[in-house]
Amino acid sequence: MNEVITSIDQGTGYLTLNRPEVLNALSSAMIDYLAEVLAAWAEDDQVERVVLAGRGRAFCAGADVRELRQAVIEGRIDPVDFLRREYDLDLMVAQYAKPVTARMSGIVMGGGMGLTVHASHRQVDATTTMAMPETIIGLWPDVGATYHLARMPGELGTWMALTGLTITGSQAFDAGLADEMVGPAPELPDVSWMAEAFAGDDPVAILARLADRPDPAAQSALAAIRARSPWSICISLAALRRAATMSLPEVFAQDLVIGANLVGRRDFVEGVRAQLVDKDHQPRWSFPRVEDVDPAEVAAVF
Repeated sequence: MNEVITSIDQGTGYLTLNRPEVLNALSSAMIDYLAEVLAAWAEDDQVERVVLAGRGRAFCAGADVRELRQAVIEGRIDPVDFLRREYDLDLMVAQYAKPVTARMSGIVMGGGMGLTVHASHRQVDATTTMAMPETIIGLWPDVGATYHLARMPGELGTWMALTGLTITGSQAFDAGLADEMVGPAPELPDVSWMAEAFAGDDPVAILARLADRPDPAAQSALAAIRARSPWSICISLAALRRAATMSLPEVFAQDLVIGANLVGRRDFVEGVRAQLVDKDHQPRWSFPRVEDVDPAEVAAVF
């Protein structure tokens, strides 16, 4: 398969994502192939360890949501089946019987985080740019990511989940999303304000606290959240808080339940259209504001 390069050298099996023209976005075929190779290598005595990497300026910018959106519109694919296969792959990495090193260089977002943050050894460097930007396309931080986001210090994980904004490799290392910082680490920014601003289970209260903070970082977070799907913001916060007391397999099971409710919904189709298809950045969300989302509707998703 051209989209994934495989090789074995001195006991190490290398899996290199090879769609640099689309930032190594994961197609349905790539997900199936990665799972097939990992299953075979688990039984292969020639392979003692596995290294995951990506060609070009990204490890992986996520699943190919344009492909998924079009397939959903045309009825060619069951979106829940797509998610199930992706989550099964991520859980396979997490539970793999042999050491898995994820080289998280360049852009690591969405499905790219799903493949890497569950690995036994996670490397970042000065080029690493990490994010879970799903709320801008009407989704939520899936691929088991809320398990880790819920356990990050000082509500940094909540900030990531709701704003979709990026962190650096050194921030990821400092917050426990990586095990090794390769090369020099730049100075970390002050994120102490997030602990108060992003506390609690009420997204409306979080927005109010951000509005009351005049500093640029808080205002940037507020603007980012307001630009995203209000429905996704509410689902994401609820999923994150629930994940704090769940095992990783339980988080993946929760993601599948949420996915069954969200992927076929208007906000996903509209969000991908506005961001990646027409690129007008004018999505027409199902709710105008976070304040308009009924908490009972959110609870029903779970």
